[in-house]
Amino acid sequence: MAGNETNNYPLSCVDCAVVNCGKRNGTYPDFCLTTPLTEDEIGELEKLYHNRTNNKIAVAAAEVEGGFYGKYTRVEETMEFARRIGAKKLGIATCIGLIEESRILARIFRAHGFQVYGVSCKVGSMNKVDVGVDECYTTETGPVMCNPILQAKLLAKAKVDLNIVVGLCCGHDTLFYKYAKGPVTTLIVKDRVLGHNPVQAIYQARAYYRRLLVEGK
Repeated sequence: MAGNETNNYPLSCVDCAVVNCGKRNGTYPDFCLTTPLTEDEIGELEKLYHNRTNNKIAVAAAEVEGGFYGKYTRVEETMEFARRIGAKKLGIATCIGLIEESRILARIFRAHGFQVYGVSCKVGSMNKVDVGVDECYTTETGPVMCNPILQAKLLAKAKVDLNIVVGLCCGHDTLFYKYAKGPVTTLIVKDRVLGHNPVQAIYQARAYYRRLLVEGK
C-alpha cells in the first residue's frame, strides 16, 4: 500500500500484509510499529514484563499457548492458565442470560479442584432510567440495568484469584474490566444473533454479512 495513510488515518498493524513481527525473518513495512521503538522504550517494556505479577501471567500464558496449542478448548486453557498463576478461587462475572452455562462451568471448575464464586449481571438491580437511559430503550429488554461495577466489587470482596467474564454485554464488560481487581480473562463474548460467536460475522463479511462492509451502515 502506497504512503503511510489511508482514509486520513495513519497505517497500523491492521493494514500490514507482511506480519514479519511474528517471524522476524524478512522485512518490515515502512509504517511498521515495531521498527521505530527505541532501546529505551524496549528496556521499559522488558522491565514491565519482569514485574513479578506481569511475569507470572506472561509466562503462564505463553506456556499454555505453546504446550496445548490446538489441543485444549478455551475452558481447559482457562483452567490450565489458572493453575500456572496459582489461582485457586475463580470468580465468574456472568450475564444472567448465560446463568445456566455458568452453572455448568462452575461444576467443571469445581470438578478440577477450584473454588468458584459467581456474580450475575443483574445483582443489586437498578432501573435503567435512573442512570439516564431513555425509556424507549427499555421496551424490549426490560427496565432493569446490568450492574457490572457491583459485579467487579463483589468479586473483589470475595477475594477471587482470577476473574472470568462470561457473556457480559458489549460496554458492560468495559465497566467490569475497569473496576475489576486482579487479573481478568474472557471466556465467552456476548453475541445474541450468532450464538455468542461474533467472529462468524467476520468470516461471512463477504457473503451473508456483507452489509457490514458498506460504509455508514
